[in-house]
Amino acid sequence: MSRYRDVALFVALAAVWGSAFLAIKTGLEAGLPPVLFAALRYDVAGIIMLAYAAWRIDHWIPRGRAEWTMVAAGATLMIAAYHAFLFVGETDPAVTSAVAAVLVALSPVLTTVFSRLFVPDEPVTPATVGGTLLALVGVAVLVRPDPANLLAGGVVAKTLVFLAAASFALGSVLTKVPDADLPIETMEAWSMAGGALIMHVISLGVGESQVFAVSWTTNAVLSLLYLSLAASAVGFLLYFHLLERLGPIEINMVSYVAPIFAALAGWAVRDEVPTAYTVLGFLVIFAGFALVKRDALREEVSSLRRVLSS
Repeated sequence: MSRYRDVALFVALAAVWGSAFLAIKTGLEAGLPPVLFAALRYDVAGIIMLAYAAWRIDHWIPRGRAEWTMVAAGATLMIAAYHAFLFVGETDPAVTSAVAAVLVALSPVLTTVFSRLFVPDEPVTPATVGGTLLALVGVAVLVRPDPANLLAGGVVAKTLVFLAAASFALGSVLTKVPDADLPIETMEAWSMAGGALIMHVISLGVGESQVFAVSWTTNAVLSLLYLSLAASAVGFLLYFHLLERLGPIEINMVSYVAPIFAALAGWAVRDEVPTAYTVLGFLVIFAGFALVKRDALREEVSSLRRVLSS
């Protein structure tokens, strides 16, 4: 029964995170400045997660240089850079909910690449190189740059979303480099709060309209609430629970289920029909991930078979 519950929670997490791309698009179209929008999302989510960490974890405040270094890497890369690039990228109509989700699904592959670069104990293998190149081919299928006009067709916006995935992947590796035993709930909570602060500074620096100058339409408010409460607070609580029960390999697979829900949400609400290139790009990126993680996936499949047979 617990296995079925885990599957249901996994699907719920994929649905919440996948539909978040539609909420971002909706809020941006309602007139919310992209970086400010991202910052406000994590103002709310950061407060909720800090309260959760204080209630759930004894070690809820980082201690020492190593732990604060982890938080700084998470705040700068996994929260601020990732969301600033993603939200600005989604301002382009060419970046549909499904396209954004598929590009973000590249993050687990890039995480493996960065871990090989920054963690010397993990050697670079032919499978890692081949899987990474295959995943990049999938990105090229999605972006489809026109050599005659590289600034047309959403290439810049899709590149920004790619940089978002790369920022998240790099941050997820750098938060593991310092020799510190910081609970993931504590790291995520303080990263959210710090990332929100960084994005507010960026928003001011690029001259975006600020909170009281924004026209708060119903769609703008609903989008912000959905992203803050459902996608961030509830989503990360589900993530923490499943990470404990399933492990990092299985939970990372949510990146490859979320695009399905992103595509369904975009189709149901905005009539965004995924193109053949979107589907093909997703399949190629997933093939790259499967090649890089083939041994771990083989072990997971064997484990699942043992559970089902018992």
